[in-house]
Amino acid sequence: MLEKTFIPAEMETRLYEAWETGGYFKPGRRPKAEPFTIVIPPPNVTGSLHMGHALNNTIQDILCRFERMRGRDVLWQPGTDHAGIATQMVVERLLHKENKTDRRTIGREAFLQRVWAWKEESGGTISRQLRRLGASCDWSRERFTMDEGLSRAVLKVFVQLYKEGLIYKDKRLVNWDPKLLTAISDLEVVQKEVKGHLWHLKYPIEGTDEFIIVATTRPETMLGDSGVAVHPDDERYKHLIGKNVVLPLVGRLIPIVADTYSDPEKGTGAVKITPAHDFNDFDVGKRNELRQINILDQFGKLLLADNEDFLAGAKVPAPTLALHGLDRFEARKRIVAMLEEQGLLDKIEPHVHQVPHGDRSDVVIEPWLTEQWYVDAKTLAQPAIAAVENGDTVFVPKNWEKTYYEWMRNIQPWCISRQLWWGHQIPAWYGPDGEVFVEENEDLALAAAQRHYGTRTLLKRDEDVLDTWFSSALWPFSTLGWPDETPELKRHYPTDVLVTGFDIIFFWVARMMMMGLHFMKEKPFHTVYIHALVRDEKGQKMSKSKGNVIDPLVLMDQFGADALRFTLAAMAAQGRDIKLSTQRVEGYRNFGTKLWNAARFCEMNGAKRDPNFDPIAARVTINRWIAGEVARTRDTVTKAIEEHRYNDAAGALYGFAWNVFCDWYVELIKPLLSGNDAAAKAETQHCAQWVLDQILLLLHPFMPFVTEELWQKTGAQGMLIDAQWPSYQGLGDAKVDAEMSWVVDFISQVRSVRAEMNVPAGAKIDCVIVGADTESRRRAATWEQEIVRLARLKAIDFEDKVPASSAQVVLGEAILALPLEGVIDFAAERARLSKELEKVAKDIGVIESRLGNEGFVAKAPEEVLEETRERKTALAAQRVKLTEALNRLK
Repeated sequence: MLEKTFIPAEMETRLYEAWETGGYFKPGRRPKAEPFTIVIPPPNVTGSLHMGHALNNTIQDILCRFERMRGRDVLWQPGTDHAGIATQMVVERLLHKENKTDRRTIGREAFLQRVWAWKEESGGTISRQLRRLGASCDWSRERFTMDEGLSRAVLKVFVQLYKEGLIYKDKRLVNWDPKLLTAISDLEVVQKEVKGHLWHLKYPIEGTDEFIIVATTRPETMLGDSGVAVHPDDERYKHLIGKNVVLPLVGRLIPIVADTYSDPEKGTGAVKITPAHDFNDFDVGKRNELRQINILDQFGKLLLADNEDFLAGAKVPAPTLALHGLDRFEARKRIVAMLEEQGLLDKIEPHVHQVPHGDRSDVVIEPWLTEQWYVDAKTLAQPAIAAVENGDTVFVPKNWEKTYYEWMRNIQPWCISRQLWWGHQIPAWYGPDGEVFVEENEDLALAAAQRHYGTRTLLKRDEDVLDTWFSSALWPFSTLGWPDETPELKRHYPTDVLVTGFDIIFFWVARMMMMGLHFMKEKPFHTVYIHALVRDEKGQKMSKSKGNVIDPLVLMDQFGADALRFTLAAMAAQGRDIKLSTQRVEGYRNFGTKLWNAARFCEMNGAKRDPNFDPIAARVTINRWIAGEVARTRDTVTKAIEEHRYNDAAGALYGFAWNVFCDWYVELIKPLLSGNDAAAKAETQHCAQWVLDQILLLLHPFMPFVTEELWQKTGAQGMLIDAQWPSYQGLGDAKVDAEMSWVVDFISQVRSVRAEMNVPAGAKIDCVIVGADTESRRRAATWEQEIVRLARLKAIDFEDKVPASSAQVVLGEAILALPLEGVIDFAAERARLSKELEKVAKDIGVIESRLGNEGFVAKAPEEVLEETRERKTALAAQRVKLTEALNRLK
């Protein structure tokens, strides 16, 4: 007997352990079946489950459970990323807390031992939390981006690309973090809006009394200027092109060059060019052969003394040299004061602008000229572009292909070196003269050096490590055993679907495409499903600073994993962010409870699982109808999952299980279950259990726990996770469907009128059918008992005309008239409805005015605009309903 109360927490851990220990997540159980493979986007080893993980992994799990049930040999490959910066910071904080020490004090080897120890102790948190969500990964194959196998893959790839000329060292600008003392990727840079200033500086033109005025938000970088750019068509400055300015405070002569980067409509139209400290200026400098003069050290302090690049060609005054060693922001104040003293500060304006910050350090990121290792991404990108162009790999939604193309077709060299200790150390060794030897290990490097120098030579290894994304780029094949020719690699590469967020299309998806095509000669996946963001209920991005973060672990503790999973799936419309609220999750917890109670109803009313039950042979009308509805739901859900329309699949399941099965079928079969027709009763008992089983099968990928529990508790054979996805032939009867649709519509229309007209819930009212044909009369007679009971009617009569004071609705060829004289106050109801209609019209007018205001539309956040448009749509629908209700009273 099923317990009266549905308690998710009690069963979820128990069921998950049964699945995992039973080996249901492992591939190879169907060796002759077609493989289906997904690689998990590896979460950071330092991380804990957040809502983005919950959405991403729910979708992956739906696909994996769905394809298992369809008979595929499924591998969902799990693993975690070593998260270079994040992990190093975690352990450094622990060192400081425990021993008041740091990594540089204890040394590289001891520090790395401490990191590995931390990883063994605490690095499995995210994996345990994914189990809590129900993720059916093959945990026996869990990988780590720095395990032995993946490290071998990284070494092989680096060495091969180097020897192919696709990895090289170069001196370029990077995002430099002056606190962490490393280059970081664009993904680790956060743009923050800052209230700063725009300083207008006067640069004297050589040999004249003229000045050219430039504007800057970073006056300290002017010490590294090597040119001034003006637009070639700007009439104000054409006579100055080719002349020099004398750089204030430095005395260096720098040229005025013509370049379209300068915008005549912006500021003064003249732009200072500092190639070593600005990404745009770097490109302008390259085009115009301007010098690259770095005036900052790794700490973000002025580097002037003994700086040959800075001192060359200039007699730098002593006060300027005295700025050496100042922090960049202190130097800014001093430089502005010095320019003002010399009359070279034209004006200062308040200026709000975006300033890059490190997402981990929260300090201002400095574009910094330094020598790093790079991948020739442009060459590797060409096959990856072609793979999407020719349809070998498709993006869902398709609009993300445009984003992919824009980045790939304008791709820059990929900086892959990081000045960290935790990570894959670059396999490069240097000879005493700087000659570099790139090999997979030190012995091979020493052998190469001996061949080069003719004698055994001492080498020093490059201290940098690789960008975390480098090892992640190999994930689809390195996790399957490459560079070894493993059976898993042969069977499961290429993988099938990649599920990920749009923010790492560039950093991960594109790079996996490049590496997969280069090393495996085959795209890594045929479909990339890009899911949206999970936002709060108002549409705002979740952040700790806003205090609007929703913790998936808390929600699962409150409402169960099934409720959270179904909520995320039900709201995962392609291309639309999810507005999540606790109330939505609670609502879908109620859906699980509804299903549980429906199963208890079936049990208490003698529903039986009959292996010989054939829904095609059913004779009772309502049983034939529900069987057709089951088949239609199965087709809808299957097609929606195949097309990655998870919200449509969830919506179809919810609509069928709650509305069709629980609200209609269960209610309409009650007379049969309590009646005297033994054959009809037995058929209905068998049919009810069959329908419940089909719901559990179809719903399992979305709500695996409650469905498995009900499957077991109702005595089914085997585990539901291992059951076959249903397939039906010959279900559905158009005549039966038409009849049941008529009955359902009849009851629904009457209920709707009762609600709109404020008819008291306990009041039973008459119903008169006007203009009914023979078929409608037959249906009404057949189903009168059920209609009267469920619509709360006194009786159903047939008349030639509509009685006075009746609310009316159309049902097919007939009119349903509900005489309400004495039941409601018609005048009061008209007044109420008219007043509500006026208010709705007024509210719509206010919203239309707001949306018609160009200033509002331009300035309002996107989530506010979306909420406003949604509110207008809801009000418009409400206006239609109120108008219909008012017309019924006329």
